Amino acid sequence: MSQRDDHAVKAGPSEVPAFRVIGLPGIGMIERDDDLTAVIAQALEQNQLPLEHGDVVCVAQKIVSKAEGCLVALSDIEPSAEAETLATATHKDPRMVQLILDESSEVMRHKPNVLVVRHNLGFVGAHAGIDQSNVDHSDGEMALLLPKDPDASAMALRTGLEQRYGIRLGVVITDSHNRAWRMGTIGSAIGCAGIRVLDDSRGGEDIYGRTLQATLISRADALAGTATLMMGETTEKMPVVILRGLPPEQTLSDDPKQTAQLINRPLEEDMFR
Repeated sequence: MSQRDDHAVKAGPSEVPAFRVIGLPGIGMIERDDDLTAVIAQALEQNQLPLEHGDVVCVAQKIVSKAEGCLVALSDIEPSAEAETLATATHKDPRMVQLILDESSEVMRHKPNVLVVRHNLGFVGAHAGIDQSNVDHSDGEMALLLPKDPDASAMALRTGLEQRYGIRLGVVITDSHNRAWRMGTIGSAIGCAGIRVLDDSRGGEDIYGRTLQATLISRADALAGTATLMMGETTEKMPVVILRGLPPEQTLSDDPKQTAQLINRPLEEDMFR
């Protein structure tokens, strides 16, 4: 063995950071007023999977909305004249259009089968995030709205899980969003607690020492998109995913201003209205 080979053996392999995306089986059908902290804790115990310091728990919006009673019967909705007009233009149920209007602050664009609006939470997307998939319609047509305050929902989950397990972690509530000029949906963050939502690298330097002018990274959306790969979009029944192995000092934050609202571009900067 050469002297160089001997040195390599003695040095040993360098430690490689490990990042894991862990789906949490055992989350049953969620009903109104279910305690999601208790539901997640029960699934963790059933799977003998303890939470660890620095974990980010990603939760699908749908089970948050169901637990918070955001399910609406279309039979209870009375469409307005505006809703009727938009329904004709978009080929949609006037009752669904009325719900979309109620959940939105502005209609941005529309065409047959598509109605793009600015949601009351501030983001722009199709149909105000209202969904009818994976919802029980046995007693009539239903629609599931987004939580009224997803950041508050995330904070409640974070507080409950941290108190239960005595660790520090983050929570992201995910939803599927469209993107302008891109096909397909991706997972996005609509509620956050305990994480650094945006990484602002402006003023820093790249690897060649060049000053960064516009590097603003949505860490929250990156986390949500990663979790959505495991959650799936149809029949996977995996609404809770744990992201493990990210550096806590770069990922977690106790700043109460670090909410999903930071991701919404200010109206004065919107070049496409």
